[in-house]
Amino acid sequence: MDRRRKVELFEQIRREYRFGVGTIRGVAKQFGVHRRIVRQAMASAVPPERKVPLRSQPKLEPVKEFIDEILRADQQAPRKQRHTAHRIWQRIGAERSEVTVAESTVRHYVCRRKQELGMAERETFVPQSYDWGSEAQVDWYEAFAEVMGELRKVYCFAMRSMAGGGAFHRAYYHATQQAFLEAHEFAFQFFGGVFRRLRYDNLKSAVKKILRGYQREETERLIAFRSHWGFQTEFCNPARGNEKGGVEGEVGYFRRNHLVPVPRVESLEELNKLLLAGCRADEQRRIAGKPHTVGEAMGIEREHLLPLPAEGFELAEISFPVVDSKGCVKARTNCYSTPLKPGTQTRVKLLPAYVEVWQERECVARHERSSSRYEQVLDLEHYLDVLERKPGALAGSSPLKQWRERGRWPESFDRLWQSLRERHGPQAGTRAMIELLGLGKRYGWDRLREAIKESLALGCTDAAAVRHLVTADELVRSHTEPCELSGLERYDRPLPQMQEYDLLLSLTTTGAEVAR
Repeated sequence: MDRRRKVELFEQIRREYRFGVGTIRGVAKQFGVHRRIVRQAMASAVPPERKVPLRSQPKLEPVKEFIDEILRADQQAPRKQRHTAHRIWQRIGAERSEVTVAESTVRHYVCRRKQELGMAERETFVPQSYDWGSEAQVDWYEAFAEVMGELRKVYCFAMRSMAGGGAFHRAYYHATQQAFLEAHEFAFQFFGGVFRRLRYDNLKSAVKKILRGYQREETERLIAFRSHWGFQTEFCNPARGNEKGGVEGEVGYFRRNHLVPVPRVESLEELNKLLLAGCRADEQRRIAGKPHTVGEAMGIEREHLLPLPAEGFELAEISFPVVDSKGCVKARTNCYSTPLKPGTQTRVKLLPAYVEVWQERECVARHERSSSRYEQVLDLEHYLDVLERKPGALAGSSPLKQWRERGRWPESFDRLWQSLRERHGPQAGTRAMIELLGLGKRYGWDRLREAIKESLALGCTDAAAVRHLVTADELVRSHTEPCELSGLERYDRPLPQMQEYDLLLSLTTTGAEVAR
């Protein structure tokens, strides 16, 4: 019998005893219950709690002492190298194989014994309140995304406002200091201002060395960045994630609601657009105990934030390498292709997610930054001018191989290339293919792909046909609109009289006869 039905039964018994039969025996007989139940109902309107008898545990009994020894040894072990209930159950199966016991049984016993030994004491936390614009908390967390069909780990930056509850998330392939600082700038732009205080744990991007108490030796870069934006920093104690519980809870909520299922994207930029859309969608939710939605609170808090500086902080690492004989420049340990001639000195900007090559105030190449070491990042587009003179180098070139790996060289390109080589020979056919690739560089690669796809669908594999499809839009001439000619009669003029010219002709004839 459930608790509610028993309370109702006690009410009926008490009423019957007072206004009905009036005896314990008669009430028990009428309701079909034991006289003990009647006496309990007369003593109190609330049924007593049911006593749970202690049950014997014959399967667990042989290993109780074994488990207790492990837990007592854990009291002297480092906090992060202590046994979990699952690990204890595994050891029972390996070291006490004669005993068969369920993991849930071990788990319940371990939980009770840890409480008895004082190893599972629960700490009491004091709720905090925050003024508008006073504090935001910052953290990194890991997630996975399917980028171009490949499952990749990404590191996500999160900044959460403690007063309003709004949050900003951004993903990077590596949690570098550059990415850390750049994400701050994106977050400040998202919130529309700068928080007066930011709270961190002891992440390497910000802390160079942990000193006594709350003192930290911060990195020079963070100090300069903090000075530029005008905020203050505070750091949590080591292994005390609860001191920034706001962003910890935000990370769990955001991961469950916007990163499940695993997002499928074509680039890191597209993933960040999805994360930003998730941040905007969360502005519609209302946090328990808050009078405003997250979006409304962000609007109020925006008026209390520090204003944004006129210019951002210079995050890029600048170097001035020279283009080598392979058409590449070196940034740290990796090489990136350029369309410039060997021997040209360039200006390279190393950004958190990209590498840009500049020449005479123009960005001539932009690559996704490689997270590996001693790797070549090559773009086939940068080698088209050279390949026009050396077409035989295309088939085995590293830039073409990387384009295939990145999905930038579709199967339709190979079909057209093979047909051109069969019709014109290996050398001339490859050169014709390279000329078509030049159209992609000029008119856009999406346009070239569509033209090649359409040409193959029509059964035509001629380079001139593809060239026509790519440039067809430029061949269309706009039609002249007809204009109204009414009202132009006033400009009519009479036709000229030509008799005077006949007189000149007669004079010319007469002069010729006299001269004869």
